[in-house]
Amino acid sequence: LMLPHGVGGFNQIQFADDMQEFTKFPTKTGRRSLSRSISQSSTDSYSSAASYTDSSDDEVSPREKQQTNSKGSSNFCVKNIKQAEFGRREIEIAEQDMSALISLRKRAQGEKPLAGAKIVGCTHITAQTAVIEPGCLAKQERALPSPANCRDVPVLAGVAVFAWKGESEDDFWWCIDRCVNVDGWQANMILDDGGDLTHWVYKKYPSVFKKIRGIVEESVTGVHRLYQLSKAGKLCVPAMNVNDSVTKQKFDNLYCCRESILDGLKRTTDVMFGGKQVVVCGYGEVGKGCCAALKALGAIVYVTEIDPICALQACMDGFRVVKLSEVIRQVDVVITCTGNKNVVTREHLDRMKNSCIVCNMGHSNTEIDVTSLRMPELTWERVRSQVDHVIWPDGKRVVLLAEGRLLNLSCSTVPTFVLSITATTQALALIELYNAPEGRYKQDVYLLPKKMGEPSVITVHVVEGCGPLIPCSLSHSQMSMWPVCTCPRSTPT
Repeated sequence: LMLPHGVGGFNQIQFADDMQEFTKFPTKTGRRSLSRSISQSSTDSYSSAASYTDSSDDEVSPREKQQTNSKGSSNFCVKNIKQAEFGRREIEIAEQDMSALISLRKRAQGEKPLAGAKIVGCTHITAQTAVIEPGCLAKQERALPSPANCRDVPVLAGVAVFAWKGESEDDFWWCIDRCVNVDGWQANMILDDGGDLTHWVYKKYPSVFKKIRGIVEESVTGVHRLYQLSKAGKLCVPAMNVNDSVTKQKFDNLYCCRESILDGLKRTTDVMFGGKQVVVCGYGEVGKGCCAALKALGAIVYVTEIDPICALQACMDGFRVVKLSEVIRQVDVVITCTGNKNVVTREHLDRMKNSCIVCNMGHSNTEIDVTSLRMPELTWERVRSQVDHVIWPDGKRVVLLAEGRLLNLSCSTVPTFVLSITATTQALALIELYNAPEGRYKQDVYLLPKKMGEPSVITVHVVEGCGPLIPCSLSHSQMSMWPVCTCPRSTPT
């Protein structure tokens, strides 16, 4: 998930003047016809292994269902509200490994730092992201549309959820519109992951956008879209860049992807990595995590990178830096994690060897040119959930995972502990923007203040994961500009 992300060049992401999906909602038949062409991968939760809620088993769209929760409310749209109790149990499991977020939530129950906030969010709705809701966010929060399986979230009081596993792209935009366009209710804060919600409000509801008090953005894609708005002078509200905070980059992007890349590949392909040749496109934090995991299992890892610093880091870590065109014919696995677009083109795909596995770990779903594969001369064959064979006329097959969308969010689970760090950072960013005095933040993009984010988020997690911290002496603190010391096991005698 979350989980953008290599450092590299970015082509400019344009805000379309006329997006057809803003107003074009297909009919019942039209929506069903999209089920094969639109990937389910972006709508899978972290726990996608639990497939009994798979949308392929039910042809009735949640948009056509009439459902009511235990409180008698029908202000939501999910796959199956009857799974709410199961979702509650998953949330309880997640809470056990999200120490800092639970601590912040307990503190917020008394202080109520977001009282009066009306937050609309677009993120991956899972047991882990659900932990942020009760107590930490205001009860007036409206909704969380998401390309995720939200079977676990509707049990939360005060949160209207519009999301389900298997939703099409049209469904996704419909869910966002249902959350923003509400009679008698108007959001004043945005919690976004990818920039889609911000884009929607900016383009379709400009009057609402101007009254937003702050935007919190988690992903590299969304952050770049915010910077483009700011550069063009069109960002009329302050925004917080969570993606580039140390607590996100150094933990979520690196360690989360180091574990989830193998999980996703193993679940979908059962491949053995020892001796396999793998090329990882991008050596940012996500690329570093992927390469470390693959190298540890005995894979021969190549790296492509356009940033000289990241390229040198890859060399010094023992990886050969190459051009993708140099190794594309021989590698067994291609992994993209740059956050850019068209990293793997049709030309690359044509030159791949038979049974080459192609997948994406970057945030954007445009890194692999999947559109070029939907041509009459190529045949698509669904092998299992999230696994497709794309067959060339000569019989060559390329194994495409999650149709180019995020592998770890679509095909595996993501470590709860790491998500706790990111979710706590997001919550602190919301609190900071909402309570900041007038004039502190201009109409621009900001990083979460270091003194507010890192000590609060990291210290609690270190205490839970490593052991208690010992305060620095005054002289140590003045030298390091850091208020705490290292773990006891490294304390000098």
